[in-house]
Amino acid sequence: MLYYLFNYLDKQWDFPGAGLFQYISFRAGLAIIISLLISAVFGKNLIAILRRRQVGETIRDLGLEGQLQKQGTPTMGGLIILLSILVPTLLLTQLDNVYILLLLASTLWLGFIGFLDDYIKVFKKDKRGLAGNFKVIGQVGLGILVGATLYLHDDVKVRVFDPQPVPVNLTTAGVNKMFSIAEEPGKQKAIAHRDVKSLRTTLPFVKNHELDYAEALSFLGKDYRRWAWLVFIPIVIFIITAVSNGANITDGIDGLATGTSAIIGVTLALFAYVSGNVVFSRYLNIMYIPYTGELVIFSAAFVGACIGFLWYNAYPAQVFMGDTGSLALGGIIATLAICVRKELLIPLMCGIFLVENLSVILQVSYFKYTKRKTGEGRRIFRMAPLHHHYQKLGMHEAKIVSRFWVVGIGLAILTVITLKMR
Repeated sequence: MLYYLFNYLDKQWDFPGAGLFQYISFRAGLAIIISLLISAVFGKNLIAILRRRQVGETIRDLGLEGQLQKQGTPTMGGLIILLSILVPTLLLTQLDNVYILLLLASTLWLGFIGFLDDYIKVFKKDKRGLAGNFKVIGQVGLGILVGATLYLHDDVKVRVFDPQPVPVNLTTAGVNKMFSIAEEPGKQKAIAHRDVKSLRTTLPFVKNHELDYAEALSFLGKDYRRWAWLVFIPIVIFIITAVSNGANITDGIDGLATGTSAIIGVTLALFAYVSGNVVFSRYLNIMYIPYTGELVIFSAAFVGACIGFLWYNAYPAQVFMGDTGSLALGGIIATLAICVRKELLIPLMCGIFLVENLSVILQVSYFKYTKRKTGEGRRIFRMAPLHHHYQKLGMHEAKIVSRFWVVGIGLAILTVITLKMR
């Protein structure tokens, strides 16, 4: 909204400073500041309200040190995160941008599902919360929405460059729209480009670092691209479901999911910036994706919201985000990665979420297998998810969180340098 207001003031009245809102970097910085302020002010007030209404977390005794001391800590603090993301996004982004609309939908969609789960646990006194089937249906529904929109919407394209030596005097308006002039030692050439519908994505660690999902159906004949959605949409559903559940499982000790999500958010902001910038995308030889520059502002609000919430969620936590926050964080991360065509980097970038997920899967599978074979179930870890295993080993949760953050930063750095590692 502010974007449109200051854009109008700049064009109609030449209002001093209004032109700053044309710069993504300025709006991104402003988004972080606003999200931090909302977290600080609204967060304090919401925590006080939750305490007055006794909206506290019910803690099961799992034999973990200091666990029962958290009994009654306010939950549903994910509302702080949601508000801190939504307000800067609505104020500072171009709201007709398809990617921004998708991210807003993802935030509200999974935030609402998480809110229902928390509401049932807290107010209906049902520890099971929302039935698992309904959560999965909600995640699948969001996957279908995101996948179908990215497949069908006319603004979702990638730019294809085709360098061709041409005469220098390209001055007509039509040619200028199609060509950009690039200088080389001793000569000039124009680079032709066109924006095309494509399901290409980034394939890390290989020289020709792009993968087209449609190619999986090439055996269907010359019209195989018409059926590409049969591959693309199920992959989107799987990614959104897996990452949102991963974030939900990781939210088990103070500050772990929040800090990890902030690290991932910074990485995705960088990817959105270089993917939406012609100069950097050509320098790094990655796909230029028109209109994704606006995602930098959303990512900045996301990071600011996570850091602001960490003020209250760091050990010892004054508030828990609940499923309201954790499901939304995972869904946002997944949707962002898919929009900037970096979803195949998720196992590396979201390595903490992946390991936490796998630890639960391995623990349950091995227990069932050994119980079926020997009659006595055995465990790989002392407790799953993995962070509880380290707690059982006697490590303080603040140290566990700090070390997981360090690993997360290392994974983020490795993810970024895949831009040049081929």
